[in-house]
Amino acid sequence: MGAFRFFSAGESHGPGLTAYVEGLPAGLEISEAYIREDLARRQKGYGRGKRQQIETDFAKITSGVRHGVTIGGPISMFIENTDFSTGKGPDGVLWTDEMSVEPSDVPYEKITKLRPGHADTPGIVKYAQDDARNILERSSARESAARVAAGALARTFLNQLGIQVFSHVSALGSVNSEADINRIDWPSVESSQLRCADPEAESKMIKEIDSAREEGDSLGGVFEVIGYNLPIGLGSHTQWDKKLSSRLAASVMSINAVKGVEFGAGFEQAKMRGSAVHDVIIPIEEWDTGEELEFPKPWPRRSNNSGGLEGGMTTGEPLIVRAMVKPIATIMNALETVDLNTGEKVEKAHYERSDITFVPTCAVIGEAMVMMVVADAILEKFGGDHIKETKKNLTTYLKSAGPRG
Repeated sequence: MGAFRFFSAGESHGPGLTAYVEGLPAGLEISEAYIREDLARRQKGYGRGKRQQIETDFAKITSGVRHGVTIGGPISMFIENTDFSTGKGPDGVLWTDEMSVEPSDVPYEKITKLRPGHADTPGIVKYAQDDARNILERSSARESAARVAAGALARTFLNQLGIQVFSHVSALGSVNSEADINRIDWPSVESSQLRCADPEAESKMIKEIDSAREEGDSLGGVFEVIGYNLPIGLGSHTQWDKKLSSRLAASVMSINAVKGVEFGAGFEQAKMRGSAVHDVIIPIEEWDTGEELEFPKPWPRRSNNSGGLEGGMTTGEPLIVRAMVKPIATIMNALETVDLNTGEKVEKAHYERSDITFVPTCAVIGEAMVMMVVADAILEKFGGDHIKETKKNLTTYLKSAGPRG
C-alpha cells in the first residue's frame, strides 16, 4: 500500500471523471482554481482536436479540503464531461442516451470496425464484449484529465518542500529540439504552442503537423520531465518494486501511447564507455553549501548521465525522465481493419474526432505521473500527518546526509 495513492473512474463520453487521492498530509493550501491551471495546460497544444474546444476542464473538490486547506483525509474530485450533456456520438445519438447508465430504448450503432493501435481488440476479447465502445470509452486519453488534477495536488505538496517539476517536448515527428536542458527558460516553454524550448525547432514541428493533417495522418514524439531539488535517497535498492526507477518507468509507461522510457543519457549510454558514463562525485571542498538554501544538497556530481537515479534511488541531481509517444492511433485517413462479428476485411476502421498529435499534452500528463510517484516516495521516507512534520523530518534527514565523520 503506497503512502500516496491515486485512482480514477469515468468514461470519455460519460457524465465525467472522478479522481481520488489519499495520503496527502494536512495543512496544504489547495484551491480549485490552482488545479484548473494544470488542467488548462493539458488542453493546450498545436495539433489538438475539437474536443478541447468543447471542454473547459474544472475539478470540483468534493472531499478532503476544508476552507481551502487539506485536513488529512482522502481528496475526491469530479471533472464534468461537457460533451456528455450537449453532444452526439458519430451515429447521431445523444451521448446521454448512448452512454446512459440505465437501459435505454434509443437505438445506437455498435462499434465493430476494430481500430489498429487501440485497446479495442484485446479489450473486447478479455471482457467478452460485442461493442468496442465498451473498451474505448475507458481506454481513451480523456482519463488523463483526472491524472493531471491529482498531479496538481502532488505539485502543491512538493512545492512546499522546494521540489519543482517541469516538462518540455524534445522531439516531434522528425524534428528534434536543440535546447540545452540545463538552460531551459521554463516560462517560455509554457507560452510555446508545443511546449518546445527551441523556437526554430517549434516552427518546423508546426509545419510537420500541418503536413500530417493534410494527409489525414498523425504524429508522435518525445517529451522530457525534469525534477529539481529532490533529496538524495528516495526509493530503495532492496526490492525490484521499491526502486524509484521502476516506479517512475511504470507510471510514465501507463500514459496512453507512451512506448518507451529512459533516464538521463538513456540508451545513448550503450555507445559510451563506463569511464564516460558514470557521474563522478565532487569532493567536499568544492560543495556549494548554499547558506540561503533551506535544504542543502550533499554529494553533488560532475555530470548527470544517470538522470538523478542510481541503484533505484535519487542521487540529489535533477531527475530526468524521457518518454517516447507513438503517433496517435485514431487517424482521419483510417487504416483497413476487420469486422468484429465476421472477421472479414473492412476498408476503414471506426473513426471519431482526434488530435493530430498530443505530445505536448503527454508532457503535462508525464509531469503529473512523476510528481505522484515522487510524492509517494517522499511520504514513504519522511511521513508526516501535517506538512510541518514532513518538512521537519526532511530537514533533519538532510542535516545528517553529509560525510559520516
